[in-house]
Amino acid sequence: MSVGFLDSQRVRVAEHERTPRGGGYGRFGDVELVALVARGEDGALGELYDRHSRLAYGVAVRVLRDPTLAEDAMQDAFLQLWRSACRFAPERSSVRSWIAMLAHRRAIDGVRREERQRRLPDDQEQVPPEVSADEAAELGQERRRVIEALSLLPAEQRAVLELAYYGGLTQGGLADHLGVPVGTVKSRTFAGLARMRELLADAA
Repeated sequence: MSVGFLDSQRVRVAEHERTPRGGGYGRFGDVELVALVARGEDGALGELYDRHSRLAYGVAVRVLRDPTLAEDAMQDAFLQLWRSACRFAPERSSVRSWIAMLAHRRAIDGVRREERQRRLPDDQEQVPPEVSADEAAELGQERRRVIEALSLLPAEQRAVLELAYYGGLTQGGLADHLGVPVGTVKSRTFAGLARMRELLADAA
């Protein structure tokens, strides 16, 4: 039922012209935006982020009690939305509730990671291992895989990742530099990271 419903939303979206680069996703409802995300339109993800990121952050920070970890959980939730949009079931919940659930799950994952790290012996946390020649070679190969994966991304996604990680620009700085809304920067970042993970997993 959910697949058919999303297909109907895609048909409805297709009756409009493709959204121009400058924006225009605000005219769509949440379910239509999820259908657009499933189609690969990162601007639709940016619109959903603008609408519901505060909710997702609020859910995450109540679980984690840490603003930085909550921010990470929120971003992971929208990355999961990007990757699983085609599986959204509107007959089971609203988009808003689905995003809250994704944020809650990512926050619980964060709590579990923190608990595992706290259980590590002190010597495992404080003494860095020496890097052998084989490990150094492996690190070099990993860097090459990352560079190659970056080169395979669409230009818009590659630009935000390179400027963020190599240029040190914040998301606000990226928006100013590229002349696009912050929501678009964030959605391109999510999409680029999702594709990078897939490419690196294939390479591994």
